[in-house]
Amino acid sequence: MYRKIVLGLAACLALSACGQKSDPQGAAAPSSSAQIAGAGASFPAPLYAKWAETQKAETGVALNYQSIGSGGGIKQIKAKTVAFGATDKPLKPEELQAEGLAQFPTVIGGVVPIVNLPDLQPGQLKLTGPLLADIFLGTIKKWNDPALLALNPGVKLPNLPITVVHRSDGSGTSFLFTSYLTAVAPKWASVGASDAVKWPTGQGGKGNDGVSGYVKQTTGAIGYVEYAYAKQNGLPHASLQNAAGQYVNPTAESFSAAAAGADWSKAPGFYLLLIDQKDPAAWPITGATFILMHKAQADAATGKTVLSFFDRAFSTGDAAASELAYVPLPAALKAQVRASWSAIVGPDGKPVFTPTAQ
Repeated sequence: MYRKIVLGLAACLALSACGQKSDPQGAAAPSSSAQIAGAGASFPAPLYAKWAETQKAETGVALNYQSIGSGGGIKQIKAKTVAFGATDKPLKPEELQAEGLAQFPTVIGGVVPIVNLPDLQPGQLKLTGPLLADIFLGTIKKWNDPALLALNPGVKLPNLPITVVHRSDGSGTSFLFTSYLTAVAPKWASVGASDAVKWPTGQGGKGNDGVSGYVKQTTGAIGYVEYAYAKQNGLPHASLQNAAGQYVNPTAESFSAAAAGADWSKAPGFYLLLIDQKDPAAWPITGATFILMHKAQADAATGKTVLSFFDRAFSTGDAAASELAYVPLPAALKAQVRASWSAIVGPDGKPVFTPTAQ
């Protein structure tokens, strides 16, 4: 669980007693007491920890982010126990309206199958969507199954049982993964697409860090995680066949290719999935991660501090996102997100935060 320890340390670094207050002109200035709290997706947790560490050093803003999974983040924001929730499973417009929530994306990434096999190099193992579904259904039970050997000539696949590792918690990463399997494998219809499904086989790990840790310590295991966890844990990923029939590897370029054709202006509440896009270079399990906030803020100052945090991250945090293998939002999408923040208002009915021109 090394990754979990690192994330915990990064979060602790961001929790010093500090925060913001407003000057007479409404600009953010450091103070010594305020702190913002958020909870949810583990998918973007490495990046949020980095943004928090940087902003604490630069502005004094403190962030307490609990990486508890998308399901937990949705529950906590609905219960109003945090200032913002985080989820990789976007809420549909009708649910946002019913709960009085605003939703916006922050960054784009990819979900990747990770494997622990002797001498396997990243991207060396090829998989199709239907074969991946058969593995997670428990139909393919060994690594030297004829279907896997036929697709991977020259790759030494051992006579080892396959240990499937999936998320044990409500997870947006699971939502993206099962949405992909639903789209490409008719057999997966019996399980469906959700942040929490009844897994036909396998062992559960909590969070992306839990799954990556389980796979890392188990020879013959396969799991799925956000790409940053695979990269930072040194776990080989599989290459996947995309909608264009090409075998691709997870990279910033392949995530960007999946996002290139997205028209966010026609997506109410920014509800948009980037699964199995047709671009020949696209990684097939790509998705954005999202922030949830109440449109009616009981405390305008807290709402302002949250939006100020993400506004600054949009302005200065792209390099950190790229270093951690995420794809920053395009400038046009950032402008759409900033414009949407006018719907988040304080008790006086006025927007809690107005971004400066970018």
